Amino acid sequence: MAGHTDGEVRLERIGYVGHIIIDRPGKLNAMTVAMDHQMNDLVYEINNDKGIRSVLLSGAGERSFCAGSDITDLDEYGDNWSYRNRFDARGDYARAVWLLRKPVVAAVHGYCIGGGLEMAAASDVRIGTPDASFGAGEINWGWHGGSGQTQLLTHLLGPGWASRLLLTGERISGEEAYRIGLIQHLVPRADLIDTALALATTISERAPIAAERVKHMVRVAQNVPLETGLLVENDSFSYLMMTADAAEGRAAFAEKRAPHFEGR
Repeated sequence: MAGHTDGEVRLERIGYVGHIIIDRPGKLNAMTVAMDHQMNDLVYEINNDKGIRSVLLSGAGERSFCAGSDITDLDEYGDNWSYRNRFDARGDYARAVWLLRKPVVAAVHGYCIGGGLEMAAASDVRIGTPDASFGAGEINWGWHGGSGQTQLLTHLLGPGWASRLLLTGERISGEEAYRIGLIQHLVPRADLIDTALALATTISERAPIAAERVKHMVRVAQNVPLETGLLVENDSFSYLMMTADAAEGRAAFAEKRAPHFEGR
């Protein structure tokens, strides 16, 4: 079976923001295996590019952020064992978003289901529109998500709401997603990209090492006891205070000017 070749995941640079665009609007931005590998390649590129300090993730077209994996293309991953080991083969797009070291702002409109919801959940901040439709629909077809769906939603929403979404496969609106805390901002469709880009730009203007450490420390807080997290935080803080950017920040404060951070 030959995999689908239409669609792409592409990167645009806007200042220090890397804008990842899932571009297959004719198929609701459903991800193919080829697009999956493109996403992984871009994540590797972004993580190692000091010219990118934050990431904006969005879908092309008017109907969808991402409708998940193209189910007709799943056989391209190989046999069960190969599919199980797709993380190591850089063959999982939601896992790739999770592995971004730079802070990620997801701009969500239209369909955000399956693997699309996993990518949104793997992001750090989510901005959505009233027309957005969020769903973990895998249970409808006989499985649950395998790239963070059960774990990330539980961390984000708590077991009650996560279980409701995961066990029913039902979809919720942008308004409901905002009410339960799945998205942090609800904006009109016309304002979505501008709002998300403004937030990503604000983040990119902060000290880049500190921003990456904040992202890391939020994850630490979700995974270790509080006393351990406080110790790890102190170590991270002590390191940051010795960076050139921290020295620049102190100088800028004293001189009443904006700091110029260089990521060192």
